[in-house]
Amino acid sequence: MRKQARFKSNPFQSARFRFKVLFLLVFSAICSILLIGCDVASKAQSDRLVDFIISDPKTFNPVLVSDATSAEVLGPVFNGLLTTNGITGELEPDLAEKLPEVSDDGLRVVFTLRSGLKWSDGHPQTVDDVIFTFRDVIFNEKIPTGSRDVLRIGEKQLLPKIEKLDDRRIAFTLPDSFAPFLRTAGSVSILPKHILAKNINETDNKGNPDFLTTWTLDTPLDRIIGSGPYLLSDYRPGERFIYRPNPNYWKHPQPYIDKFVLQIVDSTDTALLRFRSRELDIFSFGARVKDFQLLKAAESRDKFRIYNGGPSTGQLFMTFNLNKGRDPKNNEPFVKPEKSRWFNDVNFRRAVAYAINRDAMVTNLYIGLGELQNSPISVPSPYWRSTKDGLKSYDYNPQKAREILTAAGYRYDANNRLQDAQGNPVRFTLLTNAGSNPVRGAVGAQIKNDLDKIGITVDFVGIDFNILVDKLDNSRQWDAIVLGFTGGIEPNSSFNLWATQGDSHLFNQGPKSGQPAIPGWEVADWEKKIESLMIQGAKTVDDRKRKEIYAEYQQLVQEQLPLIHLVIPLSLTAVRDRVQNVKYSALGGALWNLDELKLSAQ
Repeated sequence: MRKQARFKSNPFQSARFRFKVLFLLVFSAICSILLIGCDVASKAQSDRLVDFIISDPKTFNPVLVSDATSAEVLGPVFNGLLTTNGITGELEPDLAEKLPEVSDDGLRVVFTLRSGLKWSDGHPQTVDDVIFTFRDVIFNEKIPTGSRDVLRIGEKQLLPKIEKLDDRRIAFTLPDSFAPFLRTAGSVSILPKHILAKNINETDNKGNPDFLTTWTLDTPLDRIIGSGPYLLSDYRPGERFIYRPNPNYWKHPQPYIDKFVLQIVDSTDTALLRFRSRELDIFSFGARVKDFQLLKAAESRDKFRIYNGGPSTGQLFMTFNLNKGRDPKNNEPFVKPEKSRWFNDVNFRRAVAYAINRDAMVTNLYIGLGELQNSPISVPSPYWRSTKDGLKSYDYNPQKAREILTAAGYRYDANNRLQDAQGNPVRFTLLTNAGSNPVRGAVGAQIKNDLDKIGITVDFVGIDFNILVDKLDNSRQWDAIVLGFTGGIEPNSSFNLWATQGDSHLFNQGPKSGQPAIPGWEVADWEKKIESLMIQGAKTVDDRKRKEIYAEYQQLVQEQLPLIHLVIPLSLTAVRDRVQNVKYSALGGALWNLDELKLSAQ
């Protein structure tokens, strides 16, 4: 709550004095509302750290999260057995009191919980909560979650077994060696059994667990029970989230900041304006590095610092819908047959890749503060492979694109427009969430112009992000999409993207858990090979051999191009000087150690 000045009754009665008092009151109120950097505004924000997100989340249930916004909203509320140091990338204990004990063969892993852990409602947090989270929720095939996909092990894709050893120890038994197990299992958000167990056992009239409709955006915030550093205190849809410290957080008295706020903005343009008006303490450039020069000039005057963590960990790509299936409801194909033939032709995908001027994207959209992206693995990862190491790339060459197309049977009409062998004009729709992400809009517009130069007509449409996600997850009726994913150190974290039955196998999405079979759905041999390489990479403990496997995986992705990788910006974030103990990196960002941050008076 903002501080308000108190005025005693004034002995002076002159009209001029009353006017001055009235003026000061009005000015202070306006200043507080607009947050334009005056003293009143500064005092109003002195007890809070303010960041932003674009769009509302989709759920308050961490297991059902399928979008970056929901993950960011819930990040401060939940935690796992282990955490990752944002600077070193090394695993560190969180709910576990130490790193786990691992048997010599790597097949048995024992975690020991800290003593005296409590949930935010004061209820004891025990090994029963850990077992409930994994056995009853994550491993439950009736619950659709990407967390299950990345914990499947070996050729048979088996899940580990979990058992309670005593009041503080849990043992996982793995069916095969699995190198990413500690990082993957350790990062799973632990859930409160005393709150959610009934929602697993009770079902709706279709037999689905009530858990699927638990902790929605309509749930009262005091019912969202976690064990992270913060609690959700207030939520106004389309406006903001307010968090308050969790009094039962195991690091108590941390966190140090009384209020953490996530303002919901409609675009990064709005976020930039609010940062410049000092309403926000943090501005993550993301793909908006074109704003760098503008903010750099004001860095000293406005008392903030721009951190540069090097190449970002995410990825930006264009993908075609390769799904040959039909909608079970009406037997209509998800993609028109002629378009499906183009999209499933690797020559067509390669020609498109050569026709996109990615250098122009770096120059025009990122003012040179970016790099060409050629790999599905993030640059900061030790498993990343560069073009210098032999990774295939598609440098801008529209003439080569034309040659590939004509050699593959496509032809040009009298107006120099591309047609397929059957005489169909090559034209498709490209979607992205351009409204909330102007850079993706600019990328889509450039792709439209670039492909026009080789005779392909692109209908570029910007749509709401939630509509975009629905098309990917449910309708499957789309041609091409520009999309981005977050990244990290461990390649297996994206297994649900590459697994043919994966929850996020978006370019050829099969039936998800609980959905009927899809007539006509096919999986290509190269898809199976990528999945196999991912499985091999995960089970290989020898790091040198892991790198060799992931090098082959990256090469195969680049040869088949299910994703046409575009460009990646540098990881840039502006943070107010009053925010203390920032330890910035591309891997962790500015808030990976949120519970350690402090605010100084300014």
